[in-house]
Amino acid sequence: MSIKQITPTLEWLTDLNMYAVNRLDPHSDHRYYETMEEAETLGVMPLRYSLNGEWKFSYAKHPDSRPQNFYQVDYNCAGWDHIDVPGHIQLQGYGKPQYANTMYPWDGVEELRPPHIPLNDNVVGSYVKYFSVPDNMKNRPVMVSFQGVESAFYVWVNGQFVGYSEDSFTPSEFDISPYLVEGKNKLAVEVYQRSTGGWLEDQDFWRFSGIFRDVYLYTVPEIHVRDLFVHTGLDQEYSKGTLSVELDFLSDVKASLQLDLRDADGEQVTLVHSAVDGRTLEVSLDVGQVQLWSAEKPYLYTLFIRVLDASGNLVEVILQRVGFRVFELIDTVMCLNGKRIAFKGVNRHEFNARRARSVTKEDMLWDIRTLKQHNINAVRTSHYPNQTDWYELCDEYGIYVIDEMNLETHGSWQKLGAVEPSWVIPGDRPEWQGIVLDRAKSMLERDKNHPSILIWSCGNESHGGEVIYNVSQYFREKDPDRLVHYEGVFHDRRFNDTSDMESRMYAKPADIEEYLLDDPQKPFISCEYMHAMGNSLGGMHKYTELERKYPLYQGGFIWDYIDQALFKKDRYGNEFLAYGGDFGDRPTDYNFCTDGIVYADRKLSPKMQEVKALYQNFRLQPELEGVTIVNESLFQNANDYRLEYSVNYEGSELYRGSMEVDVAPRSEQYVALPYLANFVDVAGDYYINTSLVLKEDMAWAQEGYEIAFGQTIFQHGSVDIQQEVSTGKLKVIHGDVNIGVQGTNFSMLFSRAQGSLVSLVYSGREMISRPPYPEYWRAMTDNDRGCSKGFTHSGWYAASLMPKCVNVETTKQDDYVLVSFSYAVSISEDVKVTVTYKVTSDGALRVKTRYQGAAGLPSLPIFALSFKIPMDYNHLDWYAMGPEENYIDRVDGAKLGVFRNEVSDNVSGYVKPQESGNRTGVRQVSITDDLGHGILINADVPVECNISPYTAFELEHAAHHYELPPVYYTVVTVAGRQMGVGGDDSWGAPVHDEYLIPSDGEMEFEFVIKGL
Repeated sequence: MSIKQITPTLEWLTDLNMYAVNRLDPHSDHRYYETMEEAETLGVMPLRYSLNGEWKFSYAKHPDSRPQNFYQVDYNCAGWDHIDVPGHIQLQGYGKPQYANTMYPWDGVEELRPPHIPLNDNVVGSYVKYFSVPDNMKNRPVMVSFQGVESAFYVWVNGQFVGYSEDSFTPSEFDISPYLVEGKNKLAVEVYQRSTGGWLEDQDFWRFSGIFRDVYLYTVPEIHVRDLFVHTGLDQEYSKGTLSVELDFLSDVKASLQLDLRDADGEQVTLVHSAVDGRTLEVSLDVGQVQLWSAEKPYLYTLFIRVLDASGNLVEVILQRVGFRVFELIDTVMCLNGKRIAFKGVNRHEFNARRARSVTKEDMLWDIRTLKQHNINAVRTSHYPNQTDWYELCDEYGIYVIDEMNLETHGSWQKLGAVEPSWVIPGDRPEWQGIVLDRAKSMLERDKNHPSILIWSCGNESHGGEVIYNVSQYFREKDPDRLVHYEGVFHDRRFNDTSDMESRMYAKPADIEEYLLDDPQKPFISCEYMHAMGNSLGGMHKYTELERKYPLYQGGFIWDYIDQALFKKDRYGNEFLAYGGDFGDRPTDYNFCTDGIVYADRKLSPKMQEVKALYQNFRLQPELEGVTIVNESLFQNANDYRLEYSVNYEGSELYRGSMEVDVAPRSEQYVALPYLANFVDVAGDYYINTSLVLKEDMAWAQEGYEIAFGQTIFQHGSVDIQQEVSTGKLKVIHGDVNIGVQGTNFSMLFSRAQGSLVSLVYSGREMISRPPYPEYWRAMTDNDRGCSKGFTHSGWYAASLMPKCVNVETTKQDDYVLVSFSYAVSISEDVKVTVTYKVTSDGALRVKTRYQGAAGLPSLPIFALSFKIPMDYNHLDWYAMGPEENYIDRVDGAKLGVFRNEVSDNVSGYVKPQESGNRTGVRQVSITDDLGHGILINADVPVECNISPYTAFELEHAAHHYELPPVYYTVVTVAGRQMGVGGDDSWGAPVHDEYLIPSDGEMEFEFVIKGL
């Protein structure tokens, strides 16, 4: 192309028409080589030359203070600092990162309306890279490719202006051939944080700037396919395939092509020859019987396109992976290869706790394997196009993708949660059409050949209007083989056809059901749901159940995949994960950036346990005689896995077996499990485990990895739960203040003054550090704070802090002693609580806690009994639901079983400390020291337990984990019930009332403490 000669100016930063100067047209991301040997054996492209690494760098807080004319050849940059490329400026010692969600980062600092940008806050990074042209690029055209620069930048080579570009998340490429010289060349880049494009990049993320993705030089052969568009088609039976390839050459050529399609084993499927005379060409191939691509079976073919010149010499070899699949609407239902699809998805930011959005290939590999291991089949690239490597991995491993263009203008129309679009952009404003459509084109043209991409998205939370509607029409015209998504039509129905699907955020299940029952004209997806901030994801099963009930409900995408927290050091040099405001950044939205089911340091959060279970494609429903296997896969037979099963008695495995099974996709089958019934004999608590595990190693997990499970818990026979053993006489001592109970190797002390048990001694070891008292408050979760439970329920906080014992009663029998404490509760004089201790001669302490409520009070966060024991008792052995923390509304992923952890493990890594570590279905837990001494807690009727180094109040008042006090105790909280953790719309209360604890009812729970 001809180079446009133009003098750059800073006015471009606010000029809506100047978003791409001399930038090359976007094109497909196909790989090309000069020989077949290179194409078949090399992952890297020899015709590329990386410029990553150290660059010279100068930082300026304001454009007026930037180094002028630094791009000139004779400008001496020797004394400049160094900076790593790729990387964010603000994470390399310059300025500070800033986190903001909806509001623009300059809100309240400068009064602005688009397209104007801050005058006093526009960081400038001046970059210089010296390079020599590689030998294989000399006397050839040389281009420079910037894969991601935030948010606007100017480029010079050897003092000559090359070009300018906006759009942080798609490549910007320039022809620098005319400016190169022999020997050392100077590449200069000036990056501005604020530009007109910044108004379109108001995503919920950290605000950075700089060159944060790869930079490289590339050249092309004498005859070069500049752009490639591969279309696959299937016949009506979805068995035979066709392949259509559109090619766009760099210039008019006379040449010939050989299109060589090979299967996954490298065997040739078809070979087609074609002549080229001109610049464009379309070639079609009948492939015949094909293996289909899906997330379940991501079968890829490899297309080699050999380009030969007029003399028959090989000039270029293109390597393009191909997946045969058709994605379409059939009777308003989204279908892949003719089968109704359900998205079991997440929204995914590109993020690394040290490098932020400058993620590595290793990060991506970890992510893709984690998705596959936890039954996540889809990703929405929230809210910008990702690196090319990500789409290649999704093709290879099998992940469905909604590819989202770089557009979010949230702060222009939503203020403090209210929709107020008086100055919304882009809206119907024609002056914004060019810059917005440019972003759509850059994404589609690069990514169009990836079979994993099923849907193009017109961006996120940018309201509605004609501009975005025109973008959707561009997608349909350019690529009719994919569907188009845009959630914002929910706020502006004038252009309802912008989206091919009804897409909503954080809608309650009842609202979704209302839509589905009202003659829907489009399928429904929850493009964001559950809001996985902190301890959350409660009630997720209410959404996944809709997938089976309504064909037009086709799944959703959890918000979101990974916490956006950054490593930082406290004043003592200790690293911690920081959130908004921790860098002195204002304005900020604080810890609202931590919404992931994966922690920022790429460790799994306990929430992932629930996701894996609710997203599994196989449902296993075991019984004593067998198991029903429901295969909800579209294309995968259960014979790809091995069925393993076991019968267990009160935590002990009695029998284990395995077998091959054959259950076709979208079918179910009952499979007999031999021998299990033979092991059910003694009365007690049994459970049957069944699971499907990998039969062989996969790229994402090893043989034996469990991909689906089902469990049945049942009682056999009757057990005398009141059974007690007499081992000697009890001695009761009635003091003026205390009631003492003594027996063989134990003693207990109940205080009238303290209104509780104050001493519990087994074999000379005191177990009580703080007396047990009723507790009605748990540390608020992020969801609790989001719906102001701290304000509406604070009466229960006070009631927990200030227990008042109003009566003590004692009863002595031959073989037991009863001591009962009655409590008044400050929130209401009508609420009555009693705790009764029954001491038996064998040293067991049976504790019964009873609540009698009153009307008109807020629901209880928890009803529990909490006490402290010495911190030396920190080893836990559970017979409960686990192994990860679970709650009444987040227990589908938990299994009844025996597992072990430490007390410290029960403080989950949610960036802001909050309620965590709970276990439901607790039958038994032992709390011991290094020598095995301690206490055993048993419950005939399962209870909930939270055993932690911290009280609810210590967790409540810490903004970071480093603010928690030193550990002095083990805090034992036994609960009859704790309310759910929620995760639905508005980041508020649990999804349904059944996960709340009504204040006006009666409750009681009971457990037994014994010495070890």
